[in-house]
Amino acid sequence: MSSSSISSSPSAPYVVEDCRGHLQLLSDGTVVRSPHPIFPVDIPDDFPVDWKDILFDPNHGLHLRLYMSRAAINKLPVLVYFHGGGFCIGSRTWPNFHASCLRLASDLHVIVASIDYRLAPEHRLPAAFDDATAALLWLRDQSQSDAWLSEHADLSSVFVIGESAGGTIAHQMAVQFGLTGLNPVRLCGFILVMPGFVAEERTKSELDCLDGAFLSLEQLDRYCRLSLPPDATRDHPFWNPFGPESPNLEAAELAPLLVVVAERDLLRDRGVEYATRLKEMGKEVELLEIKGQEHGFFAINPWSKPAGEMIRFIKLFMDAFGNKSEE
Repeated sequence: MSSSSISSSPSAPYVVEDCRGHLQLLSDGTVVRSPHPIFPVDIPDDFPVDWKDILFDPNHGLHLRLYMSRAAINKLPVLVYFHGGGFCIGSRTWPNFHASCLRLASDLHVIVASIDYRLAPEHRLPAAFDDATAALLWLRDQSQSDAWLSEHADLSSVFVIGESAGGTIAHQMAVQFGLTGLNPVRLCGFILVMPGFVAEERTKSELDCLDGAFLSLEQLDRYCRLSLPPDATRDHPFWNPFGPESPNLEAAELAPLLVVVAERDLLRDRGVEYATRLKEMGKEVELLEIKGQEHGFFAINPWSKPAGEMIRFIKLFMDAFGNKSEE
């Protein structure tokens, strides 16, 4: 286990917050992290996708991981991927997120860029959003320094995908960059998979959530406490896109959005509300509900049939809104 301190206290330390046994916050401010991933996933031998790591932010020691099919010849769309974990846990190196990106690269015929970002509580929001911004700016400014991207990336056909907290990051990037904010890179669309949206008022899917769910209400609230600025409520704009202090999305110029929800996810109703309200504002939004699944179904089992169903729909979305110039 590794630890760092974010405050000091003369009393004997004890655990005040515990995230799946992987992350513990002690009463004296010490953060204890296990070096071991907690979601093992099998990866097929000799999978036909190559990958490599690149340092994109030397100031914070942040890397991204590129994935590309070994059969790549022509230019490929780029899919920027942000992992989940409540802004508190996770990494591009974890087997489950690694396997997710392998399948995305293979099934969608894209170059995937899986982005690491600083984690709470050592680095509370907006640190993750700042790091996501830095990654997209790196793609715009530095991509020609990488052979894979310079030879094979179609930067006129870039999509952003995020799962859970990564979906919240995708939303923030959609609002920040709009339709033209990353020119000459063209952001064609954003894919929010079970995005981590909350509010002070509970939804039916939150209240109906069982204690044994993969993501429980208790866990969700813990991620909020650890990632938000001190004393912030769940209505903070970092977690609630429609909160009293959130930006006016009606005035925002947004690229097309695909929102994926899971039927048995406590965050389902928030995702449906998000898609519905944006549609009512005249935004280009598609909503996909995966039946019978709960939160995290893709990252926990990326080889499953429900994951395949979702990826097929993502392919249709990308085909509809990606670059058509070479067709």
